[in-house]
Amino acid sequence: MRTDVIVIGAGHAGLAMSRHLAARSIDHVVLERGEVANSWKTERWDSLRLLTPNWQSRLPGYEYRGDDPEGFRTMPETIAFLEGYARAIAAPVRTRTTVTSVRRAEDGYAVSTDRGAWRARAVVLASGACNLPSVPPFAAALPDSVASVYSKDYRNPAQLAEGGVLVVGASATGVQLAEEIQRSGRPVTLAVGEHIRMPRRYRGRDIQWWMDTAGILELRHDEVDDLGRARNVPSLQLTGNTEGRTTDLNALTAIGVRLVGRLAGLREGKALFSGSLANQAALSDLKMNRLLDAIDAWASAQGLDAPPRERFAPTRIEALPALSLDLRGIRTVLWATGYRPDYSWLELPVLDRKGRIRHAGGVADAPGLYVLGLPFLRRRKSALIDGAGDDARALSARLAAHLDATAKAAPIPRIARAADFASPAISF
Repeated sequence: MRTDVIVIGAGHAGLAMSRHLAARSIDHVVLERGEVANSWKTERWDSLRLLTPNWQSRLPGYEYRGDDPEGFRTMPETIAFLEGYARAIAAPVRTRTTVTSVRRAEDGYAVSTDRGAWRARAVVLASGACNLPSVPPFAAALPDSVASVYSKDYRNPAQLAEGGVLVVGASATGVQLAEEIQRSGRPVTLAVGEHIRMPRRYRGRDIQWWMDTAGILELRHDEVDDLGRARNVPSLQLTGNTEGRTTDLNALTAIGVRLVGRLAGLREGKALFSGSLANQAALSDLKMNRLLDAIDAWASAQGLDAPPRERFAPTRIEALPALSLDLRGIRTVLWATGYRPDYSWLELPVLDRKGRIRHAGGVADAPGLYVLGLPFLRRRKSALIDGAGDDARALSARLAAHLDATAKAAPIPRIARAADFASPAISF
């Protein structure tokens, strides 16, 4: 089977690319190992809501038009939103089709799947950045009496044994799960490494409104001094809640969560922690206040001085946080330590020593190969649903130029025709 472009992955990034390819009348197919929005359906916990307000769920030609723009979508609502988008744009998605290899071919790329082989002149990798759990090697040293659970496999506290829980990681996922599990009656110890504290609301508005309106989320990859560092910044400590409640370390200690430093190792039935907790908390407070300073400066420049600037109490840390924990009091370790992409099926010399795609703003280190949906791909907002459209627009232009430059006398037969996308924006 042949087409011009193969998009791998039918999440929000892959669908956004499909919309832009169709608008350019570029024949393509979207290959998805499961269903549309598969990871949202299979790798999220029950109570999770989007960390961004409803108004920020914007995809090309598709945006929120409901009566609760400041609310936060549940997972069923998010899945319905993405499924509705796929239908609205008539995305040519082949579901239940797992890609097993991508190789160079004379006319572009050969893509093998468990449902047949494809040839295309270009490939877009939109399979996401969260495929494989990123856990330290010493995780294998956990005692048999302690269950090891990855955040993508967690659904609700009821699946955990009664007793103590060690949550490892204090970014968005870690703080949300620590709060939920502590409120279930299971005592939680939270191992805190690098993190970024952030208020849910600031000066009367959601923090995402400020970051969006002030242009902070529009910062481009070519404007950053240390792009590698920017792409590894932890997710903001935010939860999607309609009360405007901030979930930071102070909020967690207020309900009884015990804070310790970064998990440094496991030895003789004990968890060992670094002594850097106070420094990590102080650095996180500093980063938050720098962002708030930038927002204040922008607001003043725009004449938006009311309501006035706010500052928040420093993170409270015990004078002598524990440096070890006897695991006999722990029944579960929940790893909220992040994920990494899985490119084991990519038979191309485009990976660095850490298994990451070498790319410049989504243009991979191979002709006709593009990547989408990674943190800070082209802008600070790249990993958000709201960021996929702008990245896909720019990369579809680069892709179209590549197809034009490599066009052959005999065109590749079309397998699908693009719909007319000149109509007004579709709303959900």
